[in-house]
Amino acid sequence: MGLAVHPGRRYHLRMLNLIEHGQPTDAPDLVIVHGLYGSARNWGVIAKRLCDTRRVIAVDQRNHGQSPRTDTQSYDDMAADLAEVIASLRGRADVLGHSMGGKAAMVLALTRPEMVNRLIVADIAPVAYEHSQIQYIEAMRAVDLSKVEKRSDAEAQLARVVEDPTLISFFTQSLDVKEKKWRLNLDVLAREMPRILGFPDITRQFDGETLFLSGAESDYVKPAYRDRIKALFPKARFAKIPGAGHWLHAKKPREFEAAVRTWLG
Repeated sequence: MGLAVHPGRRYHLRMLNLIEHGQPTDAPDLVIVHGLYGSARNWGVIAKRLCDTRRVIAVDQRNHGQSPRTDTQSYDDMAADLAEVIASLRGRADVLGHSMGGKAAMVLALTRPEMVNRLIVADIAPVAYEHSQIQYIEAMRAVDLSKVEKRSDAEAQLARVVEDPTLISFFTQSLDVKEKKWRLNLDVLAREMPRILGFPDITRQFDGETLFLSGAESDYVKPAYRDRIKALFPKARFAKIPGAGHWLHAKKPREFEAAVRTWLG
C-alpha cells in the first residue's frame, strides 16, 4: 500500500524526508533527487509545475535538509534510501536526479531496475571526478552564524569567498536561520567527499529509457564518457540546455522543465 500523503506536505519515512506535490494519476510518480548541498526545497518551483500531470515527490537525501544524519554518504546507501521511498509509494516511479542525486538514481536503476520506469540524469556521468567540492564546505564552515539574523547576513559572508550569486542563494536555502545551523552534515560530507566524487564499480545494465540532460556550458558529461554511459544505459539519449552550466535547473528552470516534461510525456 502506498503512503497516504497530501500536496505540499512533508513526511518522514524510516530514512528520508519527503515533500509531495500533486495527486497520484495514471502517470508514474516522479521522484526528484537533489545534488550535493541541495534539498527538496531547491526543487519546489519545478516540482509544482510538473505536478499538473502526475504526483511529484522531492526528497531530502541523508545528511541534507530534514532527513536523518548518518555516518556514510555512499551511493549504495543513497540508492537504498530511494528504494525505500519508492516502495512506500507505488513500487515503481520515474526518477530524476541531479549531480550527486543523479549518481544515486543511476545506482538505484542499475541495482533495482524494477523500481525505475524512466530515468533522467541531470548533468552527471557514471564516472569518478577529480575536482572537489570541498571548498564550499569550507566556505559554509567559515560563516559566523552568531552574526546571522537573516539569510542575507549569511549571503554577505559567503559572497567574500563564493563568486556565483546563484550558488550563494542555493547554499543558504540549507541554512536554518532561527536555529543558527546548517541543515547539512558538513563533517560527514567532507569526510565522504572521495566517495561522492567517485562511482561504484557496477557491471549491470539498466535497459529502461534514460535521458542524460546536461548544461551546454558544463563539462560534467564529456563526449569521452559516452561509451561508459552506453555500456550501463544502452537506451541512453543525450540533450543539452543552452546557456546553462552544472546547476542547469536553477539557471534555466523553464527550459529544464520543458525538457523533462517532453521526455516524460
